[in-house]
Amino acid sequence: MTSITAVASCLPDTIPIARFQQELQLTDVQLRRYQRFYGLAEVCRDPAATETELLLRAAAKLVELRGQEQRVKYVLQARTMPSPLPYPMTSLGPLQAELGLEHAAAFVVSHHACASGLLAVDMAGTLLAADPDPEALALVVAGEKACTTHTQSIPDVTVMGEGTAAFLVSADRSGSDRMIGYAARTYTRFGDEFIMSESAAKEFQDLYGPGLCEVIHAALAEAACGLDELALVLPHNVNRLSWIGVCKELGLPLDKVFLDMVGESGHCFCADPFINLQKATGLGRLQPGDRYLMTSVGLGATFAAMVFEH
Repeated sequence: MTSITAVASCLPDTIPIARFQQELQLTDVQLRRYQRFYGLAEVCRDPAATETELLLRAAAKLVELRGQEQRVKYVLQARTMPSPLPYPMTSLGPLQAELGLEHAAAFVVSHHACASGLLAVDMAGTLLAADPDPEALALVVAGEKACTTHTQSIPDVTVMGEGTAAFLVSADRSGSDRMIGYAARTYTRFGDEFIMSESAAKEFQDLYGPGLCEVIHAALAEAACGLDELALVLPHNVNRLSWIGVCKELGLPLDKVFLDMVGESGHCFCADPFINLQKATGLGRLQPGDRYLMTSVGLGATFAAMVFEH
């Protein structure tokens, strides 16, 4: 049984997206649309921090890791983009050294772009289920730098933030949050170009709602859970408008989707659902026994959903 036993997150200071208008090449009309309809008023960024520093800030808040370092057998970094640095200069090497986890097997998961965070949970659970030590843990970290033109935004969709998350995964049935359903589907026809052409972008937009609804229903079916049984949906924070459309298609009340962070963080690559988990739990939005669903969509294009019991 795959469980998330603890989660922590770190959000840099927020900056109004109007400050990035020139870098994002937004017209005044586009900027107003982002602010008024997409709900993207601000985005969390720290231009001076490295990716390793941002990940370490989240891991430093994971108090449950302290004193348990030797139990961590695996360290996974969920990434949207392949690492921009060659081994051993990647984020994982310095992070392991700083956290005392150099003994653990470590690797990057990036196969599903922004949905790689959910893939990393499933992979960590698979590794732990096969590990002979029932007390073994996996540490998963997520979040990246928005440091180039192509990584600062998804045109006419969202603005990228630099929030990070760190969480522990176990194979213990009594874990805090048990994963009970997972579904992912990749549409490879969108993987040919780093930036989609106008025609491909239109096709992806048409697929977005049905594709996301399909994996949500598939994950719920695996969990033997009805849509009406969900206490909360923890989304990828692309924008508010897209979730209005998806909720209408699903027949799900919009207030069941935790959209509090969209206007504060922006879309933080693979970290969104886990940042939302930490924030929603802190606000008392999840009670023991509640079932909730995480979602994410990665360009390329992978749709994913995962059901948990709190």
